[in-house]
Amino acid sequence: MTPSLLLRRTAPLALLAVAVWAQTESKPAPTGHSDHIMKVDADLTWKDGPPSLPAGAKMTVLEGNPSETGPFTMRIKVPANYKIPPHHHPADEHVTVLSGSFSMGLGETFDEKKVKDLPLGGFAVMKTGTRHFAMSREGATVQIHGMGPWGITYVNPTDDPRTQAKPAPAK
Repeated sequence: MTPSLLLRRTAPLALLAVAVWAQTESKPAPTGHSDHIMKVDADLTWKDGPPSLPAGAKMTVLEGNPSETGPFTMRIKVPANYKIPPHHHPADEHVTVLSGSFSMGLGETFDEKKVKDLPLGGFAVMKTGTRHFAMSREGATVQIHGMGPWGITYVNPTDDPRTQAKPAPAK
């Protein structure tokens, strides 16, 4: 093989190797561990669900802050016979079922006949603005992740728990 033929065949590979090396060399080395998150169940603090969800839900935030700009991951526990009326979100919603079963349906009217049951390990993505509803017959824990700021807008404003009258405290 002549030197010029060898150069023509190996030059593209050499340029690729230099480009890969340059990219890896230009990345700063990780500093500390503040950018890593590792949690187990014992690390989680469950609180009452946000006021935007019907009463009975519990939640914990694993990463980020859903009310701020940036990525977030949270878990929601719902009891048996829990329903979330038709609503939509300002960004894509990613839902993974971690325990129990969770059912989701599409549309502006809650219709139990239109739900898709998502068992343990089930996954759903609702694109920005998609009108949908959800329920759990047996109770469930779901993990939701997306980009904040997060929000929920109910199709029918009277379904929004934030606008419903709260019962008077017992005397």
